[in-house]
Amino acid sequence: MAPMKAIVTNGFVLDEQGRKMSKSLGNVIAPKEVTDKLGADILRLWVVNSDSNEDLRIGNEILKQQGELYRRLRNTLRWLLGALDGFAPEEAVPYEQLPELERYILHRLSDLGGLLKQAVHTHQWVGVYPMLHGFCTTDLSAFYFDVRKDALYCDAPGSMRRRAARTVLDILHRALATWLAPVLVFSAEEAWTARFGEESSVHLQTFLEPDPLWHDSALGERWTQIRALRRVITTELEGARRGGVIGSSLEARLSLPLTEQEQVVFGDVDWAELAIVSQADVQLLTNAPSLYIDDGADPDREGVVAAHPGPSVSEAEGTKCLRCWRVLPEVGSYAEHSGLCLRCSDVVSM
Repeated sequence: MAPMKAIVTNGFVLDEQGRKMSKSLGNVIAPKEVTDKLGADILRLWVVNSDSNEDLRIGNEILKQQGELYRRLRNTLRWLLGALDGFAPEEAVPYEQLPELERYILHRLSDLGGLLKQAVHTHQWVGVYPMLHGFCTTDLSAFYFDVRKDALYCDAPGSMRRRAARTVLDILHRALATWLAPVLVFSAEEAWTARFGEESSVHLQTFLEPDPLWHDSALGERWTQIRALRRVITTELEGARRGGVIGSSLEARLSLPLTEQEQVVFGDVDWAELAIVSQADVQLLTNAPSLYIDDGADPDREGVVAAHPGPSVSEAEGTKCLRCWRVLPEVGSYAEHSGLCLRCSDVVSM
């Protein structure tokens, strides 16, 4: 009778050039040297990011790349900790009352939760942590955190938008800390005890289980389209910055012409908030084909681009608010706070 049901074999560990390690070549990478120099978390991160079905490569440059991945993950956790300072459970907003952007982020989190759950059952972890890293860098740092910084820093503490954002940030912190804990053992513990105290440990927690209610495929598809249009707008803003039209995006006024079909999808979006500009105008574009929505047809793409003017950027009108840095005509309306916009005046007067 066979002593085991299955045998799992891993590939050899090779150097960066794919050569077998040997003392004569001087290409041996000792685990203790790595942990002493870079820390055990980075060595674990290299292991989990490697495909153990193939020969594994390791070397100083590869470990340097893992160090960059680690730094981005750690920075995400640090940002969450800073934004959640003073968060209390009473501040949380029920899912049904969350803005669409927050519900979209929870939808993305539920997708990742499904991947983690599958990996636990199948023991196939290849690609899982790179997806977590991609979520932290692309969905969070470069998108959600960037959009919500204004609400977190400048809204009143009790505003619904700020409370909703911190509700989702609390969930993100719990999810990422528990999901990263098996690999970033020390960093995840730091991120957990920084919020919940030394008497608590992330290694005594189970993985955060996303609520089935968070999964919304229709919402996910809508925001895939919205983010695609946002990238077009961001490119236009970068061009305006390089051309000297604006300095930062908050000095910009966005003009966004949309066809009737596009307005159904994009017309209710707060583009000033999402594009991080001070002013945004959406205009109805007539007698032009849709540029941002795929209706299943196979149009002449060059013709569509020529007929659809796309977004344009000009200098925002008004004065820069000293608190939120938005350029608005209303700045100075309050004599008591002559350098602030109406929102900031209300907040500092509380």
